[in-house]
Amino acid sequence: MLRQLLTKLEQARALDGVSDKLQGLVQAVARPEGLRDLLHGVWLGHPLHPALVQVPVGAFLSAAVLDLTPAGRRAATTLITVGVASAPAAAAAGLLDWSEMTPDRRRVGLVHAAANALSLGLYTASLVARFTGRPARGRALAYAGLSVAGASAYLGGHLSYAQGGGMNQASPEISQLSEDWVSIGSLASLPDGKPAVRKAGDVPLLIYRTGPRVTAMIERCAHETGPLGEGSIVGSGRDACVVCPWHGSTFRLADGIVVHGPAANDQPMLRTRIRDGAVEVAAP
Repeated sequence: MLRQLLTKLEQARALDGVSDKLQGLVQAVARPEGLRDLLHGVWLGHPLHPALVQVPVGAFLSAAVLDLTPAGRRAATTLITVGVASAPAAAAAGLLDWSEMTPDRRRVGLVHAAANALSLGLYTASLVARFTGRPARGRALAYAGLSVAGASAYLGGHLSYAQGGGMNQASPEISQLSEDWVSIGSLASLPDGKPAVRKAGDVPLLIYRTGPRVTAMIERCAHETGPLGEGSIVGSGRDACVVCPWHGSTFRLADGIVVHGPAANDQPMLRTRIRDGAVEVAAP
């Protein structure tokens, strides 16, 4: 039953009107590149949203336990205050990640966000009740908020693990590569200072040569599998980066480090060596 509902939600095109408008609003508000990189988690090396979510979730769960005993209810109120105060930062990071996703993921994410907003509203009402002398009502509202948050977490898990939202879309390619060295052509055939696309078996690779040094990364972008081989190059030498032509994620060619989002994960790199004038690669 749940799987059927999730499938229908993924295909619910009726949500696209609201989704598209909200996506445009989020993109307009989060226009500065520095803000976008901060919220995407570029500096962290993986999406920031899952890390920030731990604060309100932990606070709300702990408060639910403490609310069961009279001695713990004051502490529960403090924890709910912490949870409510920390939720907007987690929501901001999640909304920006959501705005860069495919339509089917955004449909699930829209309901996930709406449920989180409802849960936050219930917890806010719980605080109001507690501070105005209605503790029983406050506890009831808090448990209602936790129930809604649990349903939202289920949707978030589906979005991340079943639909792959926020995951490194390039990493599955690594499992298709051999751990043994495979030749991808001669060093002389590679342009110096410019990336080139080569294949190891069925896996396309982006090869970058600077003099005698060669690096190799998965050619499909970690964000949404965009073709990095068709992207533009910025910078030079060890600071040269490739910019994904689909959404603008930027990776350093020397080591795959993500420089600008929306990708928050580094681009997977391969081992390389030069043997008898041939360039060889292997799985990391």
